[in-house]
Amino acid sequence: MTKHISDQPRAHAGTRLREYTRQEREAGIHPAVAALRARPQTRGQENRKTAEYLRIERDRLA
Repeated sequence: MTKHISDQPRAHAGTRLREYTRQEREAGIHPAVAALRARPQTRGQENRKTAEYLRIERDRLA
């Protein structure tokens, strides 16, 4: 009688991971990542405003 499939050793786990990462690496940059990198760099002022509002709010609570 043969062993159940879940009782077999997983000797191919490293190979599967290596092949998966190779395919991902060769696929190139994901379109979502490319779109995020192509965004304009004007977000700095918005972040500064948010930081100032938070600073003012913290001063009120202190």
